[in-house]
Amino acid sequence: MSDTELTSSDFTERAEPFRLFAEWLEDAGKSEPNDPNGVALATVDADGLPDVRMVLLKGFDERGFTFYTNFESAKGREILGSMKAAMCFHWKSLRRQVRVRGPVEIVSDAEADAYYASRPRGSRIGAWASKQSRPLESRFALEKAVAEYTARYAIGEIPRPKHWSGLRIMPSSIEFWHDRPFRLHDRVVFSRNKDGGWDKTRLYP
Repeated sequence: MSDTELTSSDFTERAEPFRLFAEWLEDAGKSEPNDPNGVALATVDADGLPDVRMVLLKGFDERGFTFYTNFESAKGREILGSMKAAMCFHWKSLRRQVRVRGPVEIVSDAEADAYYASRPRGSRIGAWASKQSRPLESRFALEKAVAEYTARYAIGEIPRPKHWSGLRIMPSSIEFWHDRPFRLHDRVVFSRNKDGGWDKTRLYP
């Protein structure tokens, strides 16, 4: 049964977070006009200054939440420097929010290769052509790089760049928020305990 058919108090009774997240993401897929898997990703730089941007969630399971990026980009460098990150999903149509935070791991080469191979050919070329987050002298310079890599890989498979792979946030906590009248919202946080299970706490709104 979808959570849209449950009362707000029913969702707060759930014992573990991943099934609940799957239901909420499924609901978002039916109601959000664009990118229900869009998520704000927060990192910190070497000076401890926070940074945030939107990325696309590309997979999740009980290990965590996975996205892909250029490791030489700002977010790539920041995450590799701390191996910690946070995410915030907000589905305006459903008036729901999910916050995730925890340590980060790099996905296996096999996992990254499989996802990279599933991308459109143009996106695979783009992963080579774009020096993500670094100064770009002109649009023409980017288009020239795309043309050069398109010619280089005109035939056959396009290998995955070594600087491009996946990162997985392994959540130490996952918080679910659901809008309620008069700002008396429902909030539940699942925290990973020392046994690898989840402790659940209901929070004041």
